[in-house]
Amino acid sequence: MLSLAPTRLELKAKLFRGLADPSRLAILEALRDGPQTVTALVETTGLSQPNVSNHLRCLLDCGLVRRGRRGRFVIYRLSDERIAELLRLAEQVLADVARGVYRCTRYDTP
Repeated sequence: MLSLAPTRLELKAKLFRGLADPSRLAILEALRDGPQTVTALVETTGLSQPNVSNHLRCLLDCGLVRRGRRGRFVIYRLSDERIAELLRLAEQVLADVARGVYRCTRYDTP
């Protein structure tokens, strides 16, 4: 009998697909420095406001960021400090395997 529940590997792959988009990754990297508004994220990432807002919705839906109000401003933050740690660990791994990642043609974007 087939199970409809996603496996742990499928969920992990889905998490990494969420991190794989350069725009979403740029937003998460910016939020490592602390909570920010959409306007600040636009300035920090160089992305357009509609692009930032669209990716923030995705990151919210996936549980990677949270938002709250500060006066009239909506502030976004990482939902869990381990996301920042995951990004730091990725930098450490990349420092050791960057040449191979750079040469890899299997995951090139069109």
